[in-house]
Amino acid sequence: MALPDFHDVELAAARLKGIARETPIRTSRQLDARSHATVFLKCENFQRVGAFKFRGAYNAVTQRPSSKSVVALSSGNHAQGIALACRLSGKEAHLVMPEPVNPIKRAAVQEYGGIVHVPPDPRDADSFSRDLVRELHGEWIEAFNDPDVIAGQGTAALELLGRVPDLDVLLGPIGGGGLLSGTCLAAHGLNPKIQVFACEPAGALDALYSVRENRIVPQEHPRTIAEGLRTSVGTLTLPILHDHLAGFFVVAEEEIVAAMRFVYERMKLVIEPAGAVAVAPLLRQEPALQGKRVGVIISGGNVDLSRYFDGLSGF
Repeated sequence: MALPDFHDVELAAARLKGIARETPIRTSRQLDARSHATVFLKCENFQRVGAFKFRGAYNAVTQRPSSKSVVALSSGNHAQGIALACRLSGKEAHLVMPEPVNPIKRAAVQEYGGIVHVPPDPRDADSFSRDLVRELHGEWIEAFNDPDVIAGQGTAALELLGRVPDLDVLLGPIGGGGLLSGTCLAAHGLNPKIQVFACEPAGALDALYSVRENRIVPQEHPRTIAEGLRTSVGTLTLPILHDHLAGFFVVAEEEIVAAMRFVYERMKLVIEPAGAVAVAPLLRQEPALQGKRVGVIISGGNVDLSRYFDGLSGF
């Protein structure tokens, strides 16, 4: 399977025009003062389904010209993105969601028209999904290791740089690498001098080793609140990341929570833990970012606030 390139990101942007939201870019004097940088947040928490994943999902679904059912394996934002993309494209979406399934995300998938399948054993989710593809004679779309998904995810950075072209640095969270590899293609297609850094939780630290060793280092027993970053990089995302990334920032769990709180209290934005991973290096004043114009891809805002509101209801 051929790797996507900058032209693929441009084509994805054309397909998404008028379908995906052109999400806002937010700034904060307090964030600038704290980080000693000039920071621009690309807020994909305002994207359809509440996350950047809609971009790649829609681009991939529309690039499958048949009317076949689409099958995807995801318990999170990719599942929601595929469900909505299929509804908009007149296709049937089957989402394999292994336990534990967040009830809010499951309900969202179903509201978008997706058909949810829960495998009996979460460890067999991949083989369960492949069997479902064969049973339905359907199309399989991976969450990140797909050229159309990667190109679609890159459109967030393309939009950001279209409005703020003179950035020095781009930061984004990394799990499977779809967002970051697309970001690399977009950024370096416009300006090869931009530095792109991956931000990864210390409790799910596989991408750093994979890029360093130029081979996929499997994700084993991840322990992080950033559930969207608990997966390993793929065969398509790894070579792009290896060739384009300037480096990594490793983020502790307490830093993720602190970043979520800072952005909520100072900017009135609800962001998910994965998005907060990309803010944390700024809050700890990483030397490589000080004095720079820094763009940050906020991956999404799908946070379960039920315990917060349950607590309020006690008053």
